[in-house]
Amino acid sequence: MRHSPAPTGTLSVPLWRAIAVFRFAALGYVLVLYARNAADYAHPFLAAPVLLGMIVWTITATWAYPRRQLRRWPLLATDLAVALATLLVSPWLIGRPALADGVPTIAVAWLAGPVLAWAVTGGRRLGVAAAVVLAATDLAVRDRLNESSVTPGVLMLLAGIAVGHVARLIATAEQRLRRAVELEAATRELAAATRERERLARDIHDSVLQVLAMVARRGAHLDGEAGELARLAGEQESALRALVTSRPTAPPTAPPTAPAGAPAADAAAPSGAATDLRTMVAGYAAPRVSVAAPAEPVLLPGHLAAEVAAAVGAALDNALRHGGPDARAWVLIEAEPDAVTVSVRDDGCGIAPGRLAEAAAQGRLGVSQSIRGRIVEVGGTVRIHSAPDEGTEIELRVPAPVPG
Repeated sequence: MRHSPAPTGTLSVPLWRAIAVFRFAALGYVLVLYARNAADYAHPFLAAPVLLGMIVWTITATWAYPRRQLRRWPLLATDLAVALATLLVSPWLIGRPALADGVPTIAVAWLAGPVLAWAVTGGRRLGVAAAVVLAATDLAVRDRLNESSVTPGVLMLLAGIAVGHVARLIATAEQRLRRAVELEAATRELAAATRERERLARDIHDSVLQVLAMVARRGAHLDGEAGELARLAGEQESALRALVTSRPTAPPTAPPTAPAGAPAADAAAPSGAATDLRTMVAGYAAPRVSVAAPAEPVLLPGHLAAEVAAAVGAALDNALRHGGPDARAWVLIEAEPDAVTVSVRDDGCGIAPGRLAEAAAQGRLGVSQSIRGRIVEVGGTVRIHSAPDEGTEIELRVPAPVPG
């Protein structure tokens, strides 16, 4: 016989505890009735070994059922057989006249223990099956069929249905919880893989893509092998951009670009030590780039300062590359008690509406990843103010956990 799966996790523990409490409470009721009705029994002293067996089996079943490796058909069958045995010996121990006069069988409510155990193990079907077997046997040992003799069987049948239904609901809940936990773990792994991919994309953009773009741009007008080399560099740049921008999740994190000759900000600061952001951004100062900073040190954790400096470098690279040979840029560092704001402003041609989204779709990672992605990843925000022919201002704001 096949039966529905029983709850196996922590959600089923209260059920087995409740059944254990019921078994012991029912056993106590059996002992009370025996003490009260022993005088009416045909063989009162021979009932003592039967009661002792019921006590031993109650302890054994309470210990065995919560252990999944023991909760098999041998245990279920033995539990039902013990209950049937107590029923079958009742007419001999108590006597049929006493049973006819209303003296209960020796097992009384203790009979429901196997019904509950079968229902929790196999659902409503097994619970009803155990209840039908015990109810039929209970009716068979009685000489009369009346309302009081039918009631125990009906109660066991209802208990098997109700408890089996609850057990099935718990089994379904455990399966859904297990799937949710597995999905959450897979989501965390995917998020970690995505962050690593985005970090690699930033590094590639800062180095390989920039070099390939420069070779393709400067060699486009050349002839011969130099022109062919520039063409191949352009093709490889396009292919590499498509590779680093194709990922299973949407969150874009950014590869930075820095002006030619600017210091490598990512490698300049220890990851944990407090670093003065002014010294890292000051390396971008050039004839066309002005840097303004407070007189006091602007301290940030090393990794945070490196990300901010790299984003500043990417913003300056975009400004000087697209602004023409006469473009200028200004960098302003502002320190607040709980945050640091770095503004990068240029006097270039500005950004047309929708251009940033178009560039991201084409694999141009400068703003979407090198700037916005870096700052968002460290818990900061990016605001871009731009209009055609009015220049662009990029405001980077990050939390400042290290007091300045």
